[in-house]
Amino acid sequence: MKQRTLAVVSAGLSQPSSTRLLADRLSAAAVGAAAGLGVQLTVQVVELRDLAHDLMNHLLTGFPPAPLKQAIDAIEAADAVIAVTPVFNASYSGLFKSFFDVLGKDTLADKPVLIAATGGTARHSLALDHALRPMFAYLRAVTVPTSVFAASEDWGGDESQGQLRGRINRAAGELAREIERREPATVQDPFALTTSFEDLLAGG
Repeated sequence: MKQRTLAVVSAGLSQPSSTRLLADRLSAAAVGAAAGLGVQLTVQVVELRDLAHDLMNHLLTGFPPAPLKQAIDAIEAADAVIAVTPVFNASYSGLFKSFFDVLGKDTLADKPVLIAATGGTARHSLALDHALRPMFAYLRAVTVPTSVFAASEDWGGDESQGQLRGRINRAAGELAREIERREPATVQDPFALTTSFEDLLAGG
């Protein structure tokens, strides 16, 4: 069975939060879909609420504290990412945007990403297409076709839960197929020599 890693970014502000709940359901569905394709996924969750102060310090100083550096490294090393944000004022949260602002410019290039969001009303679902999808396109991520939005009513009765479950499973299946058909992610060592000592001594 292939071994791959999945990073799950949750930008929920409360504990517990519907954003984290959606992130957990998406990751569980992705693990199941990947297993059906012969891929074992190791999941690492990045809870941005715990990194809020570190993010601000990094933005001000240019140096990430250790917990934030670990989160950034997890995204770089992951084979795929699930990114979930609450929607405020018709867009992603400032905490969510700040995290992706501090990633390296090539961190998400050609990396499969499933985007999802939560909000009080279904009217906020348009944020997925007019805010999140363009941002990840700019970062050159491979965003799967199906995005998932969960409004307050989606956590209600059996019918609503069933519709949400269907969207989750469809999106998770798309992500699993992207993971299965790709080689494992590689992280470039910024200190690795790209020229041999012989070439350097020869002036090459």
